[in-house]
Amino acid sequence: MLTRQRILIVDDDPSISDLVSLYLIKEQYDTKIAADGETALACFEDFDPSLIILDLMLPGIDGYGVCREIRTKSKVPIIILSAKGDTFDKVLALEMGADDYMEKPFDTKELVARVKAVLRRTSVYSAPETESKDVERVIYPGLTINITEYNVTYNDEFVEMPPKEIELLYILAKNPNHVFTREQLLDKVWGYDYVGDSRTVDVHIKRIREKIKDHDVWSIATIWGVGYKFILKDGPKI
Repeated sequence: MLTRQRILIVDDDPSISDLVSLYLIKEQYDTKIAADGETALACFEDFDPSLIILDLMLPGIDGYGVCREIRTKSKVPIIILSAKGDTFDKVLALEMGADDYMEKPFDTKELVARVKAVLRRTSVYSAPETESKDVERVIYPGLTINITEYNVTYNDEFVEMPPKEIELLYILAKNPNHVFTREQLLDKVWGYDYVGDSRTVDVHIKRIREKIKDHDVWSIATIWGVGYKFILKDGPKI
């Protein structure tokens, strides 16, 4: 018997959380509702959700705080559902590790579609280790990107990165000197059905650059008006 995926809904408006829960239950998901940040963090530990739908404006610990705390211990996908529609709010949420952002008022069917899309993209993270016999990684001087175990080592130290940053870095580093447009990177990392903004790529590149600095042998270059590429003077060791 297959285990149903669990969705934690965090919103202080019961009319919204109950509606979202109803639609997700119809799609065969198990749901749990939390109305404030502190309850959300407790439910996260007890409920072990497959995905979290998170409002930003919460009593007590706000959504940013909840997202930040969860990202210190888990890569569980997070979809922000908020009335805050400013670019600053979206960028900040993505920088903290959110996987998607949807504004209120929202279409419930679109939200369900985004839940399914995010779960499809992140299902690899919960796959049993025995399914992968070979380690896939790219190694450069001072940098190792292990996509099998989803970790990055920079100057012999592990670097904390959410899954999307690791995937984006891996795609670029595995194809040195190849220019990718933002749309191509969205397709490869977020999936063809992603309905977000191409600025998502810029946000994640910015975060990657804050964590790893360019090397004498390699660097992440911006190709203005096009996208990005991983510049390499010497061939990669794989």
